[in-house]
Amino acid sequence: MIIPSLYLGKGLWHDLFIVSLMKQILFIFAVFSITGFSFNTRTFAEQADLPSVTVSNIRRVFHNGEHNAFTDLIRFKDQFFLTFRSCPDGHGVNDSASIIVLSSSDSKRWNQIHQFSVPNRDTRDPHFLIFKERLFIYTGTWYDDPSGQFDLNQHLGYGVWSEDGIHWAPPTVLEGTFGHYVWKAATFGNKAYLCGRRKTNFAVGPKGEGKAVESAMLVSDDGITWKHHSLFQEVFGDETVFLFEPDGAIIAIGRRGSQAAQLCLTSPPYTEWQRSDLDRYIGGPLLTRWGPHLVVGGRKFTENRGAKTSMCWFKDEQLIEFAELPSGGDNSYPGFVALSDKRALMSWYSSHEKTQDGKTITAIYLADLSVK
Repeated sequence: MIIPSLYLGKGLWHDLFIVSLMKQILFIFAVFSITGFSFNTRTFAEQADLPSVTVSNIRRVFHNGEHNAFTDLIRFKDQFFLTFRSCPDGHGVNDSASIIVLSSSDSKRWNQIHQFSVPNRDTRDPHFLIFKERLFIYTGTWYDDPSGQFDLNQHLGYGVWSEDGIHWAPPTVLEGTFGHYVWKAATFGNKAYLCGRRKTNFAVGPKGEGKAVESAMLVSDDGITWKHHSLFQEVFGDETVFLFEPDGAIIAIGRRGSQAAQLCLTSPPYTEWQRSDLDRYIGGPLLTRWGPHLVVGGRKFTENRGAKTSMCWFKDEQLIEFAELPSGGDNSYPGFVALSDKRALMSWYSSHEKTQDGKTITAIYLADLSVK
């Protein structure tokens, strides 16, 4: 901006200077507008008419010296239930893994009420489902081949269930899930729906999953016997969570390896799906409702700080982060229970803490969330 150094006084030169000054100020405002600058100090969430969230009472609720990971959280018959995998041999495929279940009446004091495993199989990724007055826990299990050549085609779903949260059925094969890595389930009406990813055409290939993986929707009338319903990810199938709308339409968030996560939409009869990429990777995705809002959680990648557990509002197909939880290293897979439209409880696992001798621990955490 050029400002004359001489005093112009009143008159023509004064008027010309004022006009020129105003034009330059308007030009600056226009540049700021075009380049995306704003003098509005409100957060993006506030501009989207979304509330801010306070995270409090962060606490470690379980650590036994083993690798504890992959949480889920639910409320059933006035009790809170928290489940996760625990393994003395770490994150990888090991038949020493087991599924642990804790319960609490107040979300503050927790007791271990159940633990199960499957011989020769690595139990992992446990998830709750309330269906026909039973509380189910589903787990996808790798066959722990002594050769180390574990194969997705040998994956098999198992389930346990309880009618009171105290007495549990033994681990039972989920019929129809062989060759499928089962993940989260949801219900609508008198049916349950389950995500199961599998190798395309059950191809025999290299160790692990590989890239040629598709995701199938499986359906059940009893929560135990499952059958194929449709494919909803034909390439890069991965961990996916379904959320039903009141009219039966489905919103789904699907991980796609280390690529951007995907939004999948469908309506009854769930045979045609619309898919679109989101703007970021999400590991171990959560999708749920909190009052009138949708919440998406999971692992995010940061440029300089590694992986973090993140919670976001989901509006107009956009993710707006409202909290980053204390986390680092191996972490994420959150669980969530809405206590009211203003309060919620969440779980996750993380490896950001160390023992006194500097050894990394992988433990289970809880936090209280409240809408301001």
